Amino acid sequence: MMTNTSKRKTQKNTCKAKKIYKSGPFLRLCFPPFMYTTLPILHTFSTIIIYKSCHTLLTSLKPQPLTMATGELTTTTTVQIHHRRLPDFLQTINLKHVKLGYHYLISHILTLCSIPIIIITIMESYDMSLNDQLHDLWQDLQYNVVSVVICSAVLVFGSTVYIMRRPKHVYLVDYACYGPPNELKVPYERFMKHSRLTGDFDESSLEFQRKILERSGLGQETYFPEAMHTIPPTPSMAAARVEAQQVMFGALDTLFSTTGIKPKDIGILVVNCSLFNPTPSLSSMIVNKYKLRGNIKSFNLGGMGCSAGVIAIDLAKDMLQVQRNTYAVVVSTENITQNWYFGNKKSMLIPNCLFRVGGSAVLLSNKSVDRSRAKYQLVHVVRTHRGSDDKAFRCVYQEQDDNGKTGVSLSKDLMAIAGGALKTNITTLGPLVLPISEQLLFFCTLIAKKLFKKSIKPYIPDFKLAFDHFCIHAGGRGVIDELEKNLQLSPTHVEASRMTLHRFGNTSSSSIWYELAYIEGKERVRKGHRVWQIAFGSGFKCNSAVWKALRTVKPAAHSPWSDCIDKYPVELVM
Repeated sequence: MMTNTSKRKTQKNTCKAKKIYKSGPFLRLCFPPFMYTTLPILHTFSTIIIYKSCHTLLTSLKPQPLTMATGELTTTTTVQIHHRRLPDFLQTINLKHVKLGYHYLISHILTLCSIPIIIITIMESYDMSLNDQLHDLWQDLQYNVVSVVICSAVLVFGSTVYIMRRPKHVYLVDYACYGPPNELKVPYERFMKHSRLTGDFDESSLEFQRKILERSGLGQETYFPEAMHTIPPTPSMAAARVEAQQVMFGALDTLFSTTGIKPKDIGILVVNCSLFNPTPSLSSMIVNKYKLRGNIKSFNLGGMGCSAGVIAIDLAKDMLQVQRNTYAVVVSTENITQNWYFGNKKSMLIPNCLFRVGGSAVLLSNKSVDRSRAKYQLVHVVRTHRGSDDKAFRCVYQEQDDNGKTGVSLSKDLMAIAGGALKTNITTLGPLVLPISEQLLFFCTLIAKKLFKKSIKPYIPDFKLAFDHFCIHAGGRGVIDELEKNLQLSPTHVEASRMTLHRFGNTSSSSIWYELAYIEGKERVRKGHRVWQIAFGSGFKCNSAVWKALRTVKPAAHSPWSDCIDKYPVELVM
């Protein structure tokens, strides 16, 4: 057992060693900052070696008789050596720890390789004085004037072309999500009561909707438009316009008031709504309401499904590369009023149970002065379209049933098709966002499978190394479950998607913004964090947007979660 004196000596020597390390430039050179991350791993392995040595020593010691003699009396006493069994560290170390060390090593391999070059450069520079170096440089320039002029001209021209043609940064200044009034809430009981009172559904259809509703992951506080709260419902064109105006204008009013941007400053407007496309368009309704300027570039995207929000962001990004020093507003919504299905075809009843009222408005800018106040910077947008495949094209399909009633039919192959679209999308996105260590593992696995023709399990890249937050389209509980499983995400990573589905339902293309608002409401977004928004839509499409946080984002007062964020997360019945 170590005495107090020996303990003090050990502590003193440790302090001396730390001081020497801090004061020694050679040691700091030999152990650069990236080595700090490997120290816990080295410590673990050294602990294992020490433990094994001690364990071998202790097990080799057997109880020995201790003989004590006093005069003619001799006694023999057996002394047992007891020791507490240490945990078996060899059993606790698994592939996860080795993989973590591998990622650290590969991520800092350039730093490791650059150290010898830096040392050689410094040593060579000491062999020649500064005056000698300047004199040699001047001699070279005197005899190569033409070359210097040509190189300088090429350098200036190339720099000018690069500055003029380089992609402009796109900043997300702020966004707003529509928060419907409480009188539009539709709990399960009201939903089933109104469905029965319409008289359009038979008992089989009512029971089917009840089961879907209970297993959907939706809560008791989702919202329906005003027209669907009346008995009988009034799905007229006028009522659909009222719903669209309430959602779009509600989100835009909040956005303009919080950012201080004048509507006249908007140069680009993109609106997406899949199922409601009146004439004049929804974008024209916004131009008329806020008296936007006459030369505004406005776009109205229809029929593109729940992934159209990311498509609208991509379109706005491309327009911001052309239009200098301007703002772009992206409005994403869906209309429920005229798209409620009043028939008894099971595949067309599912949207009735999932889709709810919601919308968002996003303010983008390419002005460098807006970087200081912006929340995020757009890093990547990756779009995947599987429309060339007939099954994918028809898996989400608007049609009429045998009785002539219109609705949206969902195919049984939807999840399989969504998985294929996701695979294609992340295959393109992976090289853009994954660390080199993950790419090497994926590449080596692919090569091994091709060469050896063995049933090698394909390596699934760890996207948790590339992203800090995940905003998965809240299309339904099944969609979230499959992505959580296939991407090997934790419950925390999909918490925003599940809670958004529970609180607001499937709000179509705007759901990814309700999810981001949830993450911000929980104060989880820090400067430098990366957010992955991924959405699926008819066609069939899978689209991704990657954002980088420019600052630590605090909860917004205008957030749709501001009145209930403390109640979440809630426990869901699976």
